[in-house]
Amino acid sequence: MGIKSFQGNQVGEANVEAEKITVKDCMSQSMILFKKDQSIIEVVETLIKFRVSGGPVVDDHKHVIGIISEGDCVKQISESRYYNMPMEDTSVEKYMSREVETVSPDVNLFDVANLFLKSKRRRFPVVEDGKIIGIVSQKDILRTALMLKGFSWKHK
Repeated sequence: MGIKSFQGNQVGEANVEAEKITVKDCMSQSMILFKKDQSIIEVVETLIKFRVSGGPVVDDHKHVIGIISEGDCVKQISESRYYNMPMEDTSVEKYMSREVETVSPDVNLFDVANLFLKSKRRRFPVVEDGKIIGIVSQKDILRTALMLKGFSWKHK
């Protein structure tokens, strides 16, 4: 008995242009950036106000030096409560994640989608020439995928 192929008939023609979609095509250029000396309370207020789950921490030259997330803020709140310490004096620098994975704007959309799956991250800063130029999130990938139709990934 031979091996049976379970691949169905392809609908439409494959669109080569869809394979050329890069991070630059779907990233967001309007970003919420944080500074290392900002207070955690200010970060929490910003996250709530703009309904985001975190953002890059940058220096004065827009170099990414960390990422601060809701989880980092919750950790600070928990420690503050446990040790009965005021939160007002706590800066982002103490709680931000310093190991930041970034992507280049010319990375293929499907490659960054795979990177999201492997890394379990929710966003990647997009860096060009050492400076942040945007941010790409899983939502950006989904939004771009909706513009592609059918099994052929043909651009509308």
